[in-house]
Amino acid sequence: MSTSILNQPYTLNQDQLDFYKQNAFIKIKEVLPPEVLAHFNRVISARVDELNTQTKELKDRDTYGKAFLQIFNLWRQDPEIKKLMFSKRLAQLAADLMEVDGVRMYHDQALFKEGGGGITPWHADQYYWPLSTDRVITVWIPLQAVPSEMGPLEFAAGSQDILTGRDLSISDESETLIGEKLRVTDCLKISEPFNVGEVSFHSGWIFHRAGPNTTDETRKVMTSIYMDKDMLLKKPENDGQINDWETWCPGVEIGKVIDSHLNPILFER
Repeated sequence: MSTSILNQPYTLNQDQLDFYKQNAFIKIKEVLPPEVLAHFNRVISARVDELNTQTKELKDRDTYGKAFLQIFNLWRQDPEIKKLMFSKRLAQLAADLMEVDGVRMYHDQALFKEGGGGITPWHADQYYWPLSTDRVITVWIPLQAVPSEMGPLEFAAGSQDILTGRDLSISDESETLIGEKLRVTDCLKISEPFNVGEVSFHSGWIFHRAGPNTTDETRKVMTSIYMDKDMLLKKPENDGQINDWETWCPGVEIGKVIDSHLNPILFER
């Protein structure tokens, strides 16, 4: 099966670019065709089954553990998955939305919310990242349609400028405290199903969550995090950022461009 579309351009219109600039997220339809997603669903599912180390039953896990199975940097585990993660189509979209001249890989992760899995609490991803600017973006690629019952992403549109809650990891506390803050702001909360081929992009500081998966099927999602090709490593501010420095930016010095062997340039103008 041909995966050539992964390296073909996808042109955004000005309304889409403006929407992202204002709201720090966007959903885009028909980015990938159903047959390509079905192929990667099979490949990625097999690798997740192979690499998953979670042995506890759902009822015995904490809130984070109930939210999803999480497997990192599959691009290094499988050459077929690398084709998707290194897609110039996706990387170009990331660069266009962030208005940068090129993007590097930060890392990828499979996020599989099992049938009966719980909520993903309100959080901002960049809490975990030792990155010097907000020019970082996550593409969320469902490997099948995601109806409301399976727990699609919910975004607090325009919340990227809210400082309250940025110091919280994904937890019951973040769900409560960020949720309370958002209730007294005018940020519109948007939670919509994803069609097959529809993907979303969101910035590092936008608050987002996902509802529970109330179906019997696993919600299978692959994600990749892209950063400005000139992104500098900042001094870590918490244990999560120290771990990310050691894991995803090995050997990079504070204040230097994050250009380790794990951070190749995926798109450049």
